[in-house]
Amino acid sequence: MMAHPSALRAMWLLARLRLLRLLNQTNSGISQGFKAGKKSRAATAGKQRGRWIITTLAVLVMSFSFGNMAFQSVRNLNCVLVPANACPAGQAPQHLAAAADALAATPFPPALAGGVAMQLSLLFLVSFLLPLAARELSQPDWDLEWLVTLPASRRTLLWGRLLERSLANPGGLLALLPSCLAIAWYSGHVWSAPLLAAVAAFPLLMLAALLRTLVDTGLRLLLPPAQLRNLQAFVSVVSILPMYLAMSLALTPGATLGFDLAAAFPAWAAWTPPGLVVQMLNARGIAAALPPAALLALQVAALLQLGIALLRHQLRDGVVAAGSRESARQRAPAQAHAARRWRIGSVVQRRELRLLSRDRNFLVQSLLLPVVIVLSQLLFNGQLHSIAQLGENPATMAALAFAIGAYVLVLSAFQTLNTEGGALWLLYTFPASIERVLKEKAQLWAMLTLAYPLAVFGIGLYFAPAPSWQLFGLLLVVLAGIPIYSLIAVSLGVFACDPLAQDERVKVHPTYLYLYMLLATLYSLAIYAGSWPQKIVVIVLTASLALALWQKARDELPYLLDPAASPPPRVSSADGLIAATLFYLLQAALLAVLGADGSRPDAATFALAFGIGGALTYALVRVHYWRSKTAGVPRIGGAGAGLSVRLGLAGAACAAIFGLAYLYGLGQAGLLPDAAQLPNDTPANRAWFLGLAVLAAPLCEEFIFRGLIFGGLRRSMGALPAALASAAIFAIVHPPASMLPVFVVGLCTAWAYERSKTLLAPMLAHAGYNAIVVGCRLLF
Repeated sequence: MMAHPSALRAMWLLARLRLLRLLNQTNSGISQGFKAGKKSRAATAGKQRGRWIITTLAVLVMSFSFGNMAFQSVRNLNCVLVPANACPAGQAPQHLAAAADALAATPFPPALAGGVAMQLSLLFLVSFLLPLAARELSQPDWDLEWLVTLPASRRTLLWGRLLERSLANPGGLLALLPSCLAIAWYSGHVWSAPLLAAVAAFPLLMLAALLRTLVDTGLRLLLPPAQLRNLQAFVSVVSILPMYLAMSLALTPGATLGFDLAAAFPAWAAWTPPGLVVQMLNARGIAAALPPAALLALQVAALLQLGIALLRHQLRDGVVAAGSRESARQRAPAQAHAARRWRIGSVVQRRELRLLSRDRNFLVQSLLLPVVIVLSQLLFNGQLHSIAQLGENPATMAALAFAIGAYVLVLSAFQTLNTEGGALWLLYTFPASIERVLKEKAQLWAMLTLAYPLAVFGIGLYFAPAPSWQLFGLLLVVLAGIPIYSLIAVSLGVFACDPLAQDERVKVHPTYLYLYMLLATLYSLAIYAGSWPQKIVVIVLTASLALALWQKARDELPYLLDPAASPPPRVSSADGLIAATLFYLLQAALLAVLGADGSRPDAATFALAFGIGGALTYALVRVHYWRSKTAGVPRIGGAGAGLSVRLGLAGAACAAIFGLAYLYGLGQAGLLPDAAQLPNDTPANRAWFLGLAVLAAPLCEEFIFRGLIFGGLRRSMGALPAALASAAIFAIVHPPASMLPVFVVGLCTAWAYERSKTLLAPMLAHAGYNAIVVGCRLLF
């Protein structure tokens, strides 16, 4: 028989088990990209999305962000708490180096050491609360119930549990390690700072693991699953507060709550474990570091021994948690009849509301947590001292309203498929397509989310000195963004969901969560833009992006439950948006190269950059479609050339009539700009510009905007909505003064392409319009 492992080896095996589990949970990121080729049944290209690249970049960005905030916090505390110290004049490298040298020259003053200890105490609280707020507490299965069956003593199992929870605590590492690194760096330990930071953070991680184990073990033994879910929802809200309070110290120094607490932090806290860590890292020399290090070791050892004794006392009657079986209250017949009378929405939407009312954890996290997140950021950062300030700054009010709405959507609509759990396959059996089900869920969450911006604007209107058109305009911008981002959240949730994952905590890939937050941040351009054309451009672009993502998600839906199959490659509106972006980036690069002498490019340079950029874009897209065997690639010519010519001429005539009438109206109103906005207005320049408008623009732009964007949208919607959407995208890439006639051109060319099914018709319509309108403008 095999001998039982020793206590140390058993603890290491338990810790290794947890680390391997953590690695398996993240294998959809970095490791999946390397292991895909080792499967016996290889996934198709659609399943191998290169997610590991985005995940790696996200981890690097997060690590850099947390590290930068840790270093900035120490500098800000030094400036606020020790006014005699010279603060850096800016964020230039020489200023930061001067601040580091000044801090490293002498030990931290008591005020600064107390402020840093206060921040480290907050981060220690975060490292305890974040794992406790995870879904593990509300899961019906408790891993300790099967761990006690292993051939190891109860004491060894408990020590192993503390060790593995100390090592496998990503949130705690991100919270404590950068802060300890900043303290060690500013204490003069430059190259040894990473090693010292890891050594100093480990005792705090052990204490956080001990506190977490004591709390969740006691709660598991005392409370039923329903109450555990409610408590977990409460902890998820509370854990946000110390995190944002600590992060507020990294912002510009000022009279904020975090700095006020740092200034009032008691002196005796320097002898707590976080305070001793600061003393140990800030000590000059080994002799000075030994006393706080020894005292820290004694405190941690005593607390761990006491904690293990309390845990053994908690488990004195065995490891048996409350049962996971729950009973549902039966509704009285009168209540059921009243509920049937007041039905709201579709069957799917009512089902979603019923599930939301039963899952209080999800209810709190999706509807209450976003408000806590946004308000805590504003309050702790000193950006909102009173609710009355909302009415004084409409832009701040709009940003706050949209931020709350975006957080609500990421915690609700983004989780649409994930909340179905293992019963996701049931959606495929409904007497309605899963696409329709997701649309109805997106509509429901958009309607629920709209209540938050309306409430914020209602409060702002109450405190506003007087209602203004700017305020109502910003309200319209926010209200337009909520349904757009509801569709974006549901679409990205389709890509993020992994219904085949065994662990509930890895059913959603965080990569797409970061992408959603990035896209939501970009919508602030519509709020802070100085003119309405700029706002409209951002709204139209985000709406077109939402449609493109939805189309990609729609193609993915039939293959969600298949581990290997993926949708066949087809032309989509997302291809058109990517091609349009590539087209304009190539133009900018070519203009920079062709105009390298620094002078303003002339018409010939513009025409060459436009033509070469369009040709390269067309070639790259066609090569990609050829290699991937994409279906639905637009054709320039084909059978029925006569019909294409007639449709093209008809479209050109309709668009030209509107364009000439528009020019006449501008001229009568005195709003017509100077003719031919060209440098050195010469016949040669006019000829180049007319050639660009009549030849290059129709050839390049029609392939992108009609062949790819309109053709891609046409797969998901009717001809008129697709024409309106593609024409709007086409219009916003032109100057504001020409948006309206260009929009009409987009409608006429989309009609010609829809009727002819070839690109020849819209190219002729576009060329004819430019020849008539642009030619008249240049010549007369």
